[in-house]
Amino acid sequence: NEMPQVVSNEARAMYNVGVAGLTYWSPNVNIFRDPRWGRGQETPGEDPLLASKYGSSYVRGLQQSDDADPNKLKVAACCKHYTAYDVDNWKGVDRYHFDAKVSQQDLDDTYQPPFKSCVVDGNVASVMCSYNKVNGKPTCADPDLLSGVIRGDWKLNGYIVTDCDSIDVMYNSQHYTKSPEESAAQSILAGVDLDCGYFLSKHTQGAVDKGLVKESDIDRAISNNFATLMRLGFFDGNPSKKLYGNLGAKDVCTPENQELALDAARQGIVLLKNNPGCLPFSATNIKSLAVIGPNANVTKTMIGNYEGIPCKYTTPLQGLSAYTSTTYQPGCSNVACATAQIDEAKQIASTADATVLIMGADQSIEAESRDRVDLYLPGQQPLLISEIANVSKGPVILVIMSGGGMDITFAKNNDKISSILWVGYPGQAGGAALADITFGAYNPCGRLPMTWYPQAYVDKVPMTNMNMRPDPATGYPGRSYRFYTGNTVFSFGDGLSYSDFTHHLVKAPTQVSIPLQEDHVCHSSSCKSVDALGEHCKDLGFDVHLKVRNNGSLGGRHTVFLFSSPPSIHKSPKKHLIGFEKVFLHGNTEDKVVFKVDACKHLSLVDEEGNRKVALGVHQLHIGNLKQSFNVRI
Repeated sequence: NEMPQVVSNEARAMYNVGVAGLTYWSPNVNIFRDPRWGRGQETPGEDPLLASKYGSSYVRGLQQSDDADPNKLKVAACCKHYTAYDVDNWKGVDRYHFDAKVSQQDLDDTYQPPFKSCVVDGNVASVMCSYNKVNGKPTCADPDLLSGVIRGDWKLNGYIVTDCDSIDVMYNSQHYTKSPEESAAQSILAGVDLDCGYFLSKHTQGAVDKGLVKESDIDRAISNNFATLMRLGFFDGNPSKKLYGNLGAKDVCTPENQELALDAARQGIVLLKNNPGCLPFSATNIKSLAVIGPNANVTKTMIGNYEGIPCKYTTPLQGLSAYTSTTYQPGCSNVACATAQIDEAKQIASTADATVLIMGADQSIEAESRDRVDLYLPGQQPLLISEIANVSKGPVILVIMSGGGMDITFAKNNDKISSILWVGYPGQAGGAALADITFGAYNPCGRLPMTWYPQAYVDKVPMTNMNMRPDPATGYPGRSYRFYTGNTVFSFGDGLSYSDFTHHLVKAPTQVSIPLQEDHVCHSSSCKSVDALGEHCKDLGFDVHLKVRNNGSLGGRHTVFLFSSPPSIHKSPKKHLIGFEKVFLHGNTEDKVVFKVDACKHLSLVDEEGNRKVALGVHQLHIGNLKQSFNVRI
């Protein structure tokens, strides 16, 4: 939770010096459903539990104030883009016109949980409705989704804002209403409080004059907005005399904050392949390093999109040069790599003790309003990689800098490519973090938050198909590790370490009994599942105790994933994440990890109608390569 606290400290500091506000439209908690999505880079990944925990933690870190009044906000966060928003612009289908056809089951078990967690667990101050339609209705004009769910079911304490110009899009692009006043009225009546754009300020008066919306509806919206300003302290007097009033320029880019950026980058880098004896390098053995690739010396690429102004950059080349002597060739003039400059690159690779190739993408390849049409590395990047691997004197390390997964099967299967790292868009200190991992000053611990699919997958799956579950009748393969069973390049949760970690199960249940009322229908007739709410759910759960051992000499962090496979009813996922813990272990030591499992919350699944159920029968827990079966009965 340190990162969002630092972000909100710097935000308050910048507000105090007059260069920022206090409402932040962050985080993006959409599910990274399709690997081609240009904004997947902004999200926590493809898993709803991971996105939910990330969303609520990030929100709490941004918002929680040191004020005694729990209703006060340090800054106001916003979870976006509600809901089922994950097509930007693919083969002529854009977000302004796309109608996401989503089943109730997928909506409630995949797309909605992160938003629910933001509101219910994070107490987020705002939710942003998206451009797209869901099942025929623009989200910003859907009273069921806004007033019904966000305000009604989840009890939002805050304001609902449109994505920028969403209401204009609704009227001018989607032609959802006959007049602009109707679009204004429908949005306000659906539950919109704030318009990012001009549309409501221009057309709301007309909507009132035509009797389409009442002044009391506008009062409600304005009250929600002003209540947020009050919680932020806008009407409390001189801000310099209040909490956070002493923060200023001295509190931005502090050494501690920059160290945190470096640590976050180190923890996020994922080691995907490492031939025995390759990484980490030792600076005494690797006296010369060839650094090659269009992303080898980049700055702005590392900070992705919706970026702040960095304190300073350390590029990959600069980071690696701090450890050993380097030579550098970009190999391509940009990431599109229309024509690779192969000969110069081959020359330095053939004489250096080792080669690091830093390839991948940037915002010209994947971005807001720009989805990919294939999963290959752009242009002649694969050619450059293979040619270098053929002539390199020493080991070859391939580094992918990108937001989305890449089909790099050719590199994974090439024995001359010793190691593969994915660094995402690692921020201002990305180059230093990469170098620390390459030379063993840091033991890698990152894990993939999404499946890396082969190109064959996207060849047969249209980006516009929102279904998570496979359909055997049509051959549709389904999406994400929860439902897709086909080939992958790398899988959700993949990530290697320089140490070897093993798990030993100490305690786990063999059965869970659900205490239903005596007159419950399931006592007299056979039930496949029971409702995941009600008296019988109270205190119904168990602990899973594990020993985790670091068998290597190097200390390091290790993430323990707890997955569950429910009985196959209600088109249930083949497995789903129910918990994860990151532990630090010194070399050759062990520690205990305990997962607290709430049966109705963690073991439940969503049925076809969108109701949460606990399946009766045999469930299986997975931790690493351990499996433990237990029976859920009444």
